[in-house]
Amino acid sequence: MFNSNSSMPNTHFARFKTSKYAVKLDPMLKKRDDFEDMLEERRNSSDLRYALRCYTPVLYRGVTPCKSSVLKSMVLQSDHIHYVINQVSKETGRATDDVQEEASAILEEMAHRLQLSTVRFFAFTLSKIFKTLFRSICVNEEGIQRLQQAIQEHPVVLLPSHRSYMDFLLMSYLLYTYDLALPVIAAGMDFMGMKIVGEMLRMSGAFFIRRSFGGDKLYWAVFSEYVKTMLRNGFAPVEFFLEGTRSRTCKSLTPKLGLLNIVMDPFLKGEVFDISVVPVSISYERILEETLYARELLGVPKPKESTSALFKARKVLSEDYGSIHVYFGQPVSIRSMAEGRVNRCQFNLIPRHIPKRPDEDIHNFVNDSAYRLVRAQEENMVLKPWVLLASLLLQKHHQNQAPGQKRGIALEELTQQAVWLRDLSRQYGAFLHWPAGRQAGSGEPPSTFTPEEELLNQAVIMLSCASYRNQALHVFIRPALLASAIHAASSNKKQEVFNSFSFLRNTFSNEFILCPGATVQDFEEACYLLVKTGVLQVNPQEVVVTERGHRTVAFLTALLEPFLQGYQVSQTNMTLLRYIEVLSSDLQKNTLAALLRLGAVRKINGYVAFNHPCVPVWFEWLEQQLNKTCKNKQAKVQHFSDSDISASMRKQLEFHTVMCIVRIFSLVAGISIRQIQSQTAYDFFHLFILPKIKLKRNEQDTRGEGTSP
Repeated sequence: MFNSNSSMPNTHFARFKTSKYAVKLDPMLKKRDDFEDMLEERRNSSDLRYALRCYTPVLYRGVTPCKSSVLKSMVLQSDHIHYVINQVSKETGRATDDVQEEASAILEEMAHRLQLSTVRFFAFTLSKIFKTLFRSICVNEEGIQRLQQAIQEHPVVLLPSHRSYMDFLLMSYLLYTYDLALPVIAAGMDFMGMKIVGEMLRMSGAFFIRRSFGGDKLYWAVFSEYVKTMLRNGFAPVEFFLEGTRSRTCKSLTPKLGLLNIVMDPFLKGEVFDISVVPVSISYERILEETLYARELLGVPKPKESTSALFKARKVLSEDYGSIHVYFGQPVSIRSMAEGRVNRCQFNLIPRHIPKRPDEDIHNFVNDSAYRLVRAQEENMVLKPWVLLASLLLQKHHQNQAPGQKRGIALEELTQQAVWLRDLSRQYGAFLHWPAGRQAGSGEPPSTFTPEEELLNQAVIMLSCASYRNQALHVFIRPALLASAIHAASSNKKQEVFNSFSFLRNTFSNEFILCPGATVQDFEEACYLLVKTGVLQVNPQEVVVTERGHRTVAFLTALLEPFLQGYQVSQTNMTLLRYIEVLSSDLQKNTLAALLRLGAVRKINGYVAFNHPCVPVWFEWLEQQLNKTCKNKQAKVQHFSDSDISASMRKQLEFHTVMCIVRIFSLVAGISIRQIQSQTAYDFFHLFILPKIKLKRNEQDTRGEGTSP
């Protein structure tokens, strides 16, 4: 079914029996630190006394804290900024004084103004909020001790996972609590527009950067020099989110390399001996924005950050968000990571202040390091029972969609399956928090909705459940890829299975954290875990599922099935969709990226053209379906397959199917999804997308670049 030109080295799986390799692969043998609930002390003592206590953090090599004005002066007087100012002046014909003034304005807009009084205010306020929202905030205090030691020895970069706006507030709160140096935090410009709150964030250590710089040399120079000056001098730990933005799906996003390139630069140029990078894993039992995320994935525009919106959201204080687990990972030495991989002599050939685009070796090193750091975050994410329950319930829901089939699952059966999945997760190395017992929370009282609102709410619930399931995907993704490869391969031959595995892994490289160039390693790890749990028998020629392994293989393939269907853009009959997850804009974006990478589509003058002869026919079929959809009052879409769904609800289901198609092709045509808000899906498609597709097809036919019939 799948074809791959890659081949697997002829390695014998007997080597899994050696203790050395078992230690490398078996996550069960990895010792993790214990947690302590830091909120317990806060509940038993004065918040005001806590906020006003003596705060004396130890800094890098005992340096004294640097005032914001001094830091800005150091940046503007640097050789790098002077060089770029002269370059911009020559290229644009502007006076150097004008460019210098612009650089100063950029820095003024960007820079933090850390003040201890503001930090104390946040410490007091957040103590009140956290004690109301959360039952506990558990921290591995051994990790705190390692971080304290690292801060004294080398400049430190903190890399927290990013699932909520709460992340950066929580990080600063914890470091203040444990008397560690407060970080300076890279934040988006969105927050700067919040009246009062934006300035308070600036005074608690946030520095604001644009979401994209384009080709603005001066902005990039000021930004990079600002970060590197703080890092070189060890004034404070630098904190940023390697994923770039919050994950709306609760699974890790592929890393963004811009800031990581900047923080590695001082080491690569020999300006510092080493840099310690600390991955931090923040695991929420329940995320504050869970409903908001689901609505965003369904196409509802993201609310603009504002102070008024923040005060309107205070109703969340009446809800229970469970516990948070924060795990500070082992500090990672950039020097150790670069040893044997990077030749730093190349940086001696030109002065340090002259910008130089990193060569391919440096890019590959930074990219590989980024993936490994995100995977280090994943390995220490704590999974709560509801994560496993959501995985089981979603699979049961999808299995029970046939008309007349019994809905739901018996509590006893769910309990048995949950215990089985818990044990399987532990064997695969999951970091589980499984409480001895907890009283079930009371459900929300039923509300009355219109059929349209009810439909949207059902989709929101399904995507929210999917986001909980996604938290466990890093544990199962490699075995799941192997299980799906076995199912798809034309035979049990190991090479055939490996080819299928390689194809699937390549296809989903935008969807999951899969380290570049580690296909064979991931295949061997998946085989090892499935052999260890008795699911597979592997020999040099074949991969065979055991009798007891069919249950596990069925679970793993079902876990990956929603993503497989979501990626079948040009083959899926939209009237047969089984998974609400396919409506997710995140999945559609990753699908298009995969299609581009695999050569199924190509960019032409800013548009995307399909490299497949059946695509013109596909477009014609799609137009017919859209016409039929808007004229036909009877629904034919079976998303939920409920026998009692009203005709109007079925019509809405059909509408959302069309919206799914429109979102996919809005990406193809380069149209913003927000333009849909004032149009029906039908009108939007015919007014905006279809003309562009037809125009592009006509242009290709004229130039001879179109697909052959």
